[in-house]
Amino acid sequence: MTVLRVWAPDAEQVVLECGGTDTPMACGDGGWWTLEASPLAHGVDYGFRLDGDGPFPDPRSRWQPEGVHGPSRWVDHTRFEWSDAGWQAPPLSAAVIAEIHVGTLTPAGTFDAVIDRLDHLVALGITHVELMPVQEFPGTRGWGYDGVDLFAPHHAYGGPDGLKRLVDACHRRGLAVLLDVVYNHLGPDGNYLARFGPYFTDAYHTPWGDAVNLDRAHSDEVRRFFLDNARMWLRDYHFDGLRIDAIHAIVDTSATHFLEALSAEVRRLEAELGRHLVLIAESDLNDPRTVRPVAIGGHGLDAQWNEDFHHALHAALTGESGGYYADFGRLADLARVLTRGFAYDGAYSRYRRRNHGRAATGVPGRRFVGCLQNHDQVGNRAAGERSSHLLSPELLKVGAALVLTSPFVPMLFQGEEWGATTPFLYFTDHSDPELGAAVRDGRRKEFAAFGWDPEGIPDPQARETFERSRLDWDERSRAPHAELLEWHRRLIALRRGHPAFADDRLEPIRVHFDDGRRWLVMLRPGIVVACNLAGDAQRLDCPEAAGCGVLLGSNPGVAREGSTLVLPGESVAVLCD
Repeated sequence: MTVLRVWAPDAEQVVLECGGTDTPMACGDGGWWTLEASPLAHGVDYGFRLDGDGPFPDPRSRWQPEGVHGPSRWVDHTRFEWSDAGWQAPPLSAAVIAEIHVGTLTPAGTFDAVIDRLDHLVALGITHVELMPVQEFPGTRGWGYDGVDLFAPHHAYGGPDGLKRLVDACHRRGLAVLLDVVYNHLGPDGNYLARFGPYFTDAYHTPWGDAVNLDRAHSDEVRRFFLDNARMWLRDYHFDGLRIDAIHAIVDTSATHFLEALSAEVRRLEAELGRHLVLIAESDLNDPRTVRPVAIGGHGLDAQWNEDFHHALHAALTGESGGYYADFGRLADLARVLTRGFAYDGAYSRYRRRNHGRAATGVPGRRFVGCLQNHDQVGNRAAGERSSHLLSPELLKVGAALVLTSPFVPMLFQGEEWGATTPFLYFTDHSDPELGAAVRDGRRKEFAAFGWDPEGIPDPQARETFERSRLDWDERSRAPHAELLEWHRRLIALRRGHPAFADDRLEPIRVHFDDGRRWLVMLRPGIVVACNLAGDAQRLDCPEAAGCGVLLGSNPGVAREGSTLVLPGESVAVLCD
């Protein structure tokens, strides 16, 4: 028999509904209701009735086989037979991350189908696979950021055992696995948490509604809910780390911020399990305290996504200047990121109309994750355009070189390695017609403000929008995709094989550039990366390259003549001592 507990501090009565039988639960301290001899066993469905209403899914449901509105199913995590004993993830400082979306990576869109593509990632040189959220979300297709059953792997992807098989298969191939978790909000469709207790507060608001209650009355149990969730993914599913979505939307005025508490919790679990675990934040705060040690006032996370690096690189390559790209576009912005960590480290932001950020003095490159593409920067565009829709194959090679030779931890978005031409659109599958219409109309209104024809904006609710976002793996063997794929393989092999890339200090890095002529040279200890973004060939005087050999060139015309670099139009050369 299993001891069953559920937190419902405001309820007058809580009843377990299981197998056609209603069993009252006993109220204990702190609003916890218990059933000492519950009938739950592996595979049994159940729900809770609160004061006569329901049944509702368990807030900590481990499986929702019928979706967010269906019953919970009990899962015994000890039944799964793992084969990864003794596994240790590669250090984040040596990582090359691939971000994937389970539903669109393959035609089947399941955890098991992802396993069939792992050998591709291994051959590419990937070390870490980062899954976009897989927690139970409405319908059968979606990005996962509107999840509501945070302890349950999505049923359409393959449920708990499917996810465990995927993680186990990754470890057998030497791949670490990271999971994207959302602790700043939950979706509205199927969100029953508020029926159980004060999980949310109207004291603060986020772009998605009321904030999660992390510092008001009853917040101790809410914090415990999310801390236990993190522990579960790392312990019961053997994940090697978590990527925490939009920490700038986590509002917590407690003396011990939730992120600091999460860091401490994971460090204790790390010691308990004997495995290295990492926490990576998504943040647009440009605040190095996120990754500084707790002992000196930081939150103690291992790394954060570097939005400034993406924006500076994207704007430099594409010339786009709308929205937040208004703050970027000069090669000076990219140079500042490469040498200081942030472009905006207290500088005035025209987009925000205020000073933004804080200096990241002494923070090494391993504390930042850098990319040219990710799900947000592609999928939040009206038409879901990838960099391959915006740039020539030659400039894609330049962008890849700057990502994979930067001092930051590089990350690729699924299909980026071959210049995939399939878009990655925003798609949902809400069962509530009014909510689905509101999502569609809201997105069309948002982009109409930027001059888009509202009728030309793909409907997120349409299955076609989802289907168009599936990767076309056959592209890999066709031109120019095969050449781009080989370029990425060679860059990753160089990064992982050359000892100079182990030095991720920002202080020694120097960057020379000319905005007018559109060239940039990054000088790291033992490494020279020279980029020509212009369409015409250029000869660059680079004394630092005199004693270096050209290890990689994106164009056969790349050459070194003494201290002069010969760069064809839209090309890049990587030289090392």
